[in-house]
Amino acid sequence: MPPEPRPGRGWLLRLVIAFAFAQGAVSMARPAVSYRALSLGADERAIGVIAGVYALLPLFAAVPLGRRTDHGRCAPLLPVGVVLIGGGCALSGTSDSLAALAAWSGVMGLGHLCFVIGAQSLVARQSAPADQDRNFGHFTIGASLGQLVGPIAAGFVISEQDGAMARTSALALLVSAVVAAVSFTSLWRIEHRRTAVTTRKEAQKVPVGAILRTRGVPAGIFISLAVLSATDILTAYLPVVGEHRGIAPATVGLLLSLRAAATIACRLVMTPMLRRVGRTALLSTTCLLGGLLCAAIALPVPVWGLAVMLAVLGFCLGVGQPLSMTTVVQAAPAAARSTALALRLTGNRLGQVAAPASAGLIAGVAGTAAPFVMLGVLLLGAAGLGLRGGGRTAVPAPTEPDPPVPAPRRGAARAERDAS
Repeated sequence: MPPEPRPGRGWLLRLVIAFAFAQGAVSMARPAVSYRALSLGADERAIGVIAGVYALLPLFAAVPLGRRTDHGRCAPLLPVGVVLIGGGCALSGTSDSLAALAAWSGVMGLGHLCFVIGAQSLVARQSAPADQDRNFGHFTIGASLGQLVGPIAAGFVISEQDGAMARTSALALLVSAVVAAVSFTSLWRIEHRRTAVTTRKEAQKVPVGAILRTRGVPAGIFISLAVLSATDILTAYLPVVGEHRGIAPATVGLLLSLRAAATIACRLVMTPMLRRVGRTALLSTTCLLGGLLCAAIALPVPVWGLAVMLAVLGFCLGVGQPLSMTTVVQAAPAAARSTALALRLTGNRLGQVAAPASAGLIAGVAGTAAPFVMLGVLLLGAAGLGLRGGGRTAVPAPTEPDPPVPAPRRGAARAERDAS
C-alpha cells in the first residue's frame, strides 16, 4: 500500500482564518454586552455577573465535549460553535433585560467553547510533536487577530452621545453576529479523513482523575486559567474603568486592540524566544511581569501610560496560552488529549466564572481598579507554577516538512495518530 503523507498546512491557515472571525465576533460582542448592560442600568456587580454567565454553560459542557471529540471527529464542532456564537450575539442585541442579556451571553460562551475544543483538538491531532509549539502559536494568532479588530469595531460603533448607547450597543451585537457567520467560508476540508478514522479506532476512556494527576497538566491548566482571566477581565472591565476615568469608548477599543496587537507580535517571535530563553524561563518571566502590569492598571495613570502598560502586558499574555496548550497535550495520555484540552478549557471557564464575579464584588467594595490587583496576584501564582512544572516539556527543534508516514497494516490501528 503506498505511503500516506501527513496533512499539509492549508488546513491550519483555514482554521486560523475561521478562528479570527469567530473570535472577532466574540471580542466585539463582549464589550458591547458591557455597554448594553450599562445602558440598561447595570452596576459593577451586575457587569461581573453577566461576564461570569458567559462561562457558566461551558463550565459544565467542556469535558463531555472533549470525551466526544476523543472518540470521533473534531470538525463538526466548528459550525455548531459558529451558529451558537452568532445566535448569542444577535439575541443579546435584542435583549431588553439584564437576565436575558446574561442568558444569551452564556449561549455565546457555549458556542465559543464548541469552536475552541474542536479547533484545538484538530491542531493537536494533525501536528507532529516537534511542530506543536509553532502550530499552536499560529492557531492562537487567529484569536489575537479577532481580539485586535473586535474591540476597535465595537468602540467605533458604540456611542455615548445623546443617550445613544442602548441603540448603538445593540447594533454592535448584531454586526458581531454577521462577523461570526463569515467563519463558515473557511470551514471546508479542514479535518484529515484518515486521522478522524484512526482516532475512533484508538480512543480509550481515560479517567479524568488520571489525567489531572499527570505531571504538567495541573500547572498548564492553572497558567491558562490565569492568563485567560486576565484577558477576559481586561475586556469586560476596561470599559468600566474608561467610564469612570472619562475615556471614550473608541479609545477604550483602541487600547484593547493595542493589547491584542502586542499578543500577535509575541506569537510571531515565539519560536526564537523559546530557542533562546527556554520554556520554563519564558513562562515564568512573562507571567511575573504580566502580574505586575495588571496591578499597575489600578494606578491613575494617563491614557498614554495605560497604552504602554497594555502593550507590554499583551506581549506577556501572548506566551501563556499556546505554551499551556502544548504542555497539556504533550503531558496527557495519547488517548485522552481532547479530554485534557477540555479540562484546560474547563479551568479557563472556571476562571471566567469566578474571576469576573469576584471582580464585581471587589469593584463594588474597593472601586473599579481593584479587580486588576486581583489579576496581578493570580498571574504571580501562575509564575510560581510555571517555575515548578508548567514548562517542563522540552522545546523541540525546528523541523523540515513532515516525511511520508507509512500506512498501517490492514486490520491494525496506527501506533500513534498524527497529532501525537
